[in-house]
Amino acid sequence: MNKTLELEVNQLHAEICGGLADPTRIMILYTLSQSSRNVTDLCHELTMPQPLISRHLKVLRERGMVTAERHGTVIIYNLADRRLIQALDLLRAAMHDMLAKRAELVEAIT
Repeated sequence: MNKTLELEVNQLHAEICGGLADPTRIMILYTLSQSSRNVTDLCHELTMPQPLISRHLKVLRERGMVTAERHGTVIIYNLADRRLIQALDLLRAAMHDMLAKRAELVEAIT
C-alpha cells in the first residue's frame, strides 16, 4: 500500500475510533441496533437531554456510523452498519478477558 493511502486509511480508522470514544455514543449505537429511532425516542430511552443526543448524533453521522432519513418533520436515525455492533461486542469480550486477568493477579497477591 502506498504511504498516502496508508495515511488516509489510518486517519479514517482514527476517526471511527474517535466516534466510539464516548459512552453516550456507544449507547446510541446499541439502541439504534435494536430499531430506528428519532431524537425524541432516543432522549426518552436514554434519559438524556435533546441537545446532548443531537450533538452525539452529529458526530456519529459525520463519521458515517449512523444515517438519517427525513420523514416529514421527523428525522429517523439508523445504524449504518451492523458490523459496528459486532466490533463493539468484540471489544467488550477483550475487555472482559483483560479484567478477568487483572482480577486473577489481584487474587494472587492477596
